[in-house]
Amino acid sequence: MMENSIYVGLSSQISLERRLDALAHNVANMSTPGFRATGMKFETMVSKAAEDSSFVSAGQSYIKTEAGPISQTGNPLDIAAKGDVWFSLQTPAGQVYTRDGRMQMTSAGELRSVKGYPILDAGGQPLVIDPNAGPPEISADGAIYQNKRQLGSIGLFTISPNAKLTYFDNSAVIPSVAAQPTIDNPHAGVVQGAIEGSNVDAIGEMTRLMSVTRAFERVDALLRGNEGTFSEAIKTLGSKT
Repeated sequence: MMENSIYVGLSSQISLERRLDALAHNVANMSTPGFRATGMKFETMVSKAAEDSSFVSAGQSYIKTEAGPISQTGNPLDIAAKGDVWFSLQTPAGQVYTRDGRMQMTSAGELRSVKGYPILDAGGQPLVIDPNAGPPEISADGAIYQNKRQLGSIGLFTISPNAKLTYFDNSAVIPSVAAQPTIDNPHAGVVQGAIEGSNVDAIGEMTRLMSVTRAFERVDALLRGNEGTFSEAIKTLGSKT
């Protein structure tokens, strides 16, 4: 039974360590535009050696997709996605998706992300505007105009809720299932002159970080105590043989 308690404590410590890593990652990105927080799922496993002992699995991480707050910037090259859609970027890893709509324009008129990746239209092609025609006007459906002439349209993409997401650079993600262009969705669009913030609950994550840290320390103290008791028991039994 003492050995079981040590194994249970170790399983708890492993799961808490993974939770700490996820929380620390979230806290570090509280101010990252478009960032999506990491969540953790845990399962309980029953020991085959002792059915009354349960162990916590190391945990499975996932990326939360809830929207972050939108704030106005007044910058015509800032855009925020409205609804359950994503912008798309062309990167060395292929097409990735982001809610960070901070754009930059090159001297050639190419629209790129803050990391320098081309921003794509619905067909997966890079967006290019006239660098000498002044700030673009972007309508709610993502259409880009200069001097009342449409030069392209911001691509909006829907990611399947069943897709597993992995992080790519900054706040972009790569889905396990290809995202699909969003066409004529009245619940999705673009807000010009605004950016979306991180969806990290700053106060909640800081509170959880402190709570999990204390729990980790308690489990560590318990394991050290059990280890000492186990060692003393071995010494006592050994002296009687």
